[in-house]
Order: sequence, then structure tokens, then C-alpha cells
Amino acid sequence: MENVRVEQEPLRRFLLALCCGDASWADDLAQDALLRAYVASGSFLGLSKFRTWLFRIAYNCYVDDLRKRKGKGGQEVGLEDPSARTLPSSSEADGSFRYQQLYMALEKLPEKERACISMHYFEDLPLRDIASVLQMPLGTVKYNLSVGRTHLKEYLTL
Repeated sequence: MENVRVEQEPLRRFLLALCCGDASWADDLAQDALLRAYVASGSFLGLSKFRTWLFRIAYNCYVDDLRKRKGKGGQEVGLEDPSARTLPSSSEADGSFRYQQLYMALEKLPEKERACISMHYFEDLPLRDIASVLQMPLGTVKYNLSVGRTHLKEYLTL
């Protein structure tokens, strides 16, 4: 699949942003998403862009994994409650990340805002494609982008 080779790096970047810089978690999710895409490749009818279809699979993998982590008594990772999250201290954060402050700020965003921000600004996806990936109305995507930008500005200037 030539499409997979082309989309592999953007997919990993998208998941890395969703996982707030946790490269091993993002890699695990990328592998899971690519495996699911391979198994379901017969169901891709070309009604949307391949990237949109693949990102939807990856986003579902991310949400499924969050729910599993929450259910196994692991660290509580709320799907929508940013106030429940805490940022790692500078000593806990991996200094090898070029964009450590950005990932730390992204971690404070609710996951829908983080997903919209990462797809729009990191992957340059059109708003309609983001709406398709997240299965939400276009207006909700615009709202999440606007609020997410405001939150990021606040978190990055602290």
C-alpha cells in the first residue's frame, strides 16, 4: 500500500500530539491503527481521502486505549476533563523532545481540542476532513479550534 507509506509519518505526528509527546505510546497506537487499516482495507471505498480514513482509525485506537487505561485502574486520563490532568515536572519530562513545552501545553487541553489543533496545525487537514475524522459537526470543529488556541496561548505563556 503506497498510501500507507506516504501517510505513516503524518499519522505518527498526529498520534504523538494526541499522546502529548509520549513517543512509545504514539508508536504503539500507530502500529495498532496500521494493522486495523490493513485488516479493513477492503472496506475503504474511496468516499473520503485515504488520510481521513486512516486518521479516523488512529483516533479510534487512541480513544479505545484511553478507555482501557482508565478501566484498568491506571492513571486516570479523562477524555474531556483537562483540570484532572497535571503536567509532569521538568525533571520528569523527556528533555529530548524538541517541542516539550508545546506537548506539555497540549496535555492540558481536552482531547477534542487537542485532536482539532493537531490535525489542523500539524497536519494541515481541512476543517471538513477534521469533522469527518472526529465525527462532529463543522461548527464544533471550529469551536474546538478557537477554544483550543485560546487555551494553548494561556498554557504557553504561564
